[in-house]
Amino acid sequence: MNAINKAIWLPLLATGLAGLQPALAQQPAKPAPKTELTGANPGLSLNPDTAVTSFHDVTIKGQKVPYKAIAGTQPVWDQDGKVMAGLFYTYYERTDVKDRTSRPLVISFNGGPGTPSVWMQIAYTGPRLLNIDDEGYPVQPYGIHENPQSILDIADIVYIDPANTGFSRINKDAPRDKFFGVNADIKYLAEWINTFVSRHNRWASPKYLIGESYGTTRVSGLALELQNAQWMYLNGVILVSPTDLGISRNGPVDAALSLPYYAATAWYHKALTADLQQKDLTAMLPEVENFTIHELIPAISQGGFLDEQKRKEIAGRMARYSGLSEKVILQHNLNIPPDFFWKELLRDRGYTVGRLDSRYLGQDKEDAGNNPDYNAELTSWLHAFTPAINIYLREELKFPTDLKYMMFGPVHPWDRNGDKTGENLRQAMAANPYLNVMIQSGYYDGACDYFNAKYSMWQLDPGGKLKGRLSWKGYRSGHMMYLRKDDLTTGNDDIRDFIKKSLPKAGQPAKY
Repeated sequence: MNAINKAIWLPLLATGLAGLQPALAQQPAKPAPKTELTGANPGLSLNPDTAVTSFHDVTIKGQKVPYKAIAGTQPVWDQDGKVMAGLFYTYYERTDVKDRTSRPLVISFNGGPGTPSVWMQIAYTGPRLLNIDDEGYPVQPYGIHENPQSILDIADIVYIDPANTGFSRINKDAPRDKFFGVNADIKYLAEWINTFVSRHNRWASPKYLIGESYGTTRVSGLALELQNAQWMYLNGVILVSPTDLGISRNGPVDAALSLPYYAATAWYHKALTADLQQKDLTAMLPEVENFTIHELIPAISQGGFLDEQKRKEIAGRMARYSGLSEKVILQHNLNIPPDFFWKELLRDRGYTVGRLDSRYLGQDKEDAGNNPDYNAELTSWLHAFTPAINIYLREELKFPTDLKYMMFGPVHPWDRNGDKTGENLRQAMAANPYLNVMIQSGYYDGACDYFNAKYSMWQLDPGGKLKGRLSWKGYRSGHMMYLRKDDLTTGNDDIRDFIKKSLPKAGQPAKY
């Protein structure tokens, strides 16, 4: 323990705060400072600074990759050195690499806000994969197996569970406004990342952030916060199923941008006219996108003053592309809410479609109504992921604790004021010529739809100066596109290519 850690922890030792310390699997137990960190389960506590190390191997793309996994917690301190929280993380480091100065480090988050990093850890980029079928549906027995597509062959990865998610907990006396808001979340996580990078000697490594869903808000803000407050510069940011990143799209733009997603979903469920249905998905969508930008937005902008004949013409085109009737489109004044679409598209067949992945079907109590009773896809995912992550962390990585692994934690109310994360990312890119950004979207994601993701990318670069460092990739699945076996392969390959292309040549300066 270095001098700085001693200075922080010795006063805490003297307080005699009670805690629950998971036994170390690979080394003798050491006396450790403890502080009471509780969350949804009062009476349970967690040592905020501990680690369990184990050794494994995985075959990726036919190559055997040995690695160590560290499952542990690392504190969040306040300005006086008092522990406010302990964040749980899992760190995977390839062990046959002698020099890590050029080996990338990927720092991974999921979203919510309020969910841990379980989703990408055991279903996308990590070395272990949960048991699901080829389209992402739950199967039994629950469990995990090797992930032959993991990016661990080319990069080390740390998966971080923000405060009150997974096993992470805040101190019961910690102020909630230090954690649960757009900017608070970014600020404390930047400090945490600095400590992690220092503890694991990764300052020399090229660094990448990857976030999914709300995690894209998080990592977009972190890109600038790490530069400005931690003096840590990144090589890349990967946005998986991005949010709006604080980029305004009210009024006609907001009303229109969902139509290409509606078309993709209708195509999947064979609800389009024969001429569109016989086209491949990616051959059909450009027509819808062009209509959306050049005709639908201008039409909605005219509101009730749009010429009646033109109004009927636009509604007819929308019906053609969405699978809905012209009548209901006119009833909604050309503005179809997503929740109505999920209820209406397959109403005559007795099904609803999933919000996060419209390939999934639900069955409501009544076919009537304006929105589904439940999210069919989320129920399915929780069914598969919850047993798998508990089995993995407790039985394979040997992290024993009585704490509940919170798939959705108590983080609300969440302060969304001051969300300028899209602009934060643009500024970080402008100030750092090394920084590249890749967006990954599922065509069937209705929560963070693919065309809104494209719109965000366009607005990130209004001057056209950064477009050589911005890219977008689409996949034939939903919010967690990697749950589909084919997209698991393609998505990880795209990340590999992105990392390789964004690594500068030795000695190449970061300058314009």
